[in-house]
Amino acid sequence: MLQERWYDPFNRWRQTPMSVDRATVHRIAHLARIAITEGEAARLEKELSGILDWVAQLDEIDTANVEPMTRVVAMTMTRRKDEVTDGNCADDILKNAPQVDDHYFVVPKIVE
Repeated sequence: MLQERWYDPFNRWRQTPMSVDRATVHRIAHLARIAITEGEAARLEKELSGILDWVAQLDEIDTANVEPMTRVVAMTMTRRKDEVTDGNCADDILKNAPQVDDHYFVVPKIVE
């Protein structure tokens, strides 16, 4: 049976039993908008209780000395200099323009 931990005002952690019953399964199915039969509800009741038991086992593991990680293999990002450039391809881009004047695009006037 799953143990739920909660904090009481006397600065202690307490463990209370928690189980998934048929009503909870139907409530979850209703919230997820999934139609289930009574047979499926019985199967899901056992599966959800098993999942919560597994999570309770994970909660018992002491992870105080384990550093958080973002990936399994440590890697560093390659970095480049933070320099502002024009991309060194302005001439290539201007080749596609219908009209160019002094290295600028020429566009029709929109605002009168």
